[in-house]
Amino acid sequence: MSRRHICFFVPPHIVDHMAKATAADGLEPGAAQRTAVASDKLRQQRRYATNASLATLTPPQPGKADRQVYDDKNQWDYDVQLVRGEGDQPVAGANANAAYDALGATRSFYKEVLGRDSIDNVGSTLVADVNFGELYDNAFWDGQRMVFGNGDNIIFKDFTGDVDVPGHELTHGVTQYTAGLQYTDQPGALNEAFSDIFGSCVDMYANNRDAGEHNWLIGEDVMADGLYGEAIRSMSHPGTAYDNSLMGHDPQPDSMAGYVPGGDPHLNSGIINRTFYLTALDLGAFPAAKIWYAALQNLWPTAQFADAAHVCGEMARILARDGVVARQAPQTVRAAFHEVGIV
Repeated sequence: MSRRHICFFVPPHIVDHMAKATAADGLEPGAAQRTAVASDKLRQQRRYATNASLATLTPPQPGKADRQVYDDKNQWDYDVQLVRGEGDQPVAGANANAAYDALGATRSFYKEVLGRDSIDNVGSTLVADVNFGELYDNAFWDGQRMVFGNGDNIIFKDFTGDVDVPGHELTHGVTQYTAGLQYTDQPGALNEAFSDIFGSCVDMYANNRDAGEHNWLIGEDVMADGLYGEAIRSMSHPGTAYDNSLMGHDPQPDSMAGYVPGGDPHLNSGIINRTFYLTALDLGAFPAAKIWYAALQNLWPTAQFADAAHVCGEMARILARDGVVARQAPQTVRAAFHEVGIV
């Protein structure tokens, strides 16, 4: 039986380096170490749970695509207090309002650009938890909800501060209800890449930008003030997002020449991210997103990079034939996968 994995925004190799670096540099131990321990515990709790993609076997019930934001009050529990529901007025907590708005932006992008009704396509409620844990340096999707930590203000700020975060994490939910990509090796890297791809598109949608204006950075707005200019990932130039003593050096390869066999999904996802970036530069971000969204609905749990290349190419051809994307789309997609060494 396949396993369900919690999908973290900050990858394990960064979390582990943070925990070691803050102790070694003489900074007060605490937040980074707690984040590493808590993240590992969350992974352990999910290890023997049924894979979330099995949710697709039971048709979801139609909903209203409404929003619910909970305040976890710095506890290590979920859904502690509902503080804002759909249509409610803003509340005192700025991060609760930011989460509410970001859920709305993600919902609108999927509805208006891709024609999808919430993450399950039948209007499921979008749930977000803020103030999870104590100075928790991460955010994640657990199969049911989007969970935000506050950050420690040494490495990261509150994770509601960047629309990339919920755009990325809620897309794990979309993948859960479509391809159900397994969270290991190449299917796992595809899973992470689709989240970065649509997370960036949500960012562009919310800020009225297109591919040529976008910075293609993931998580740049949750970096603490002392790490201004760094990011968690770069889609345009994987391997260049950060280089500092607290986070280490960005190890993402930008092509198959640097592919890490069996590597964490967050590592090899950079290869796919760059493929989308190259496609979007030529076709535009949202036409490229339509191709990749069509591909996500036609992939399968064990799909490999070469499978994604083939399916994206076929979807580009069909959408170009139907006038949805430019006529050169199939050539653009094939060229992008060729440039990173997948085909």
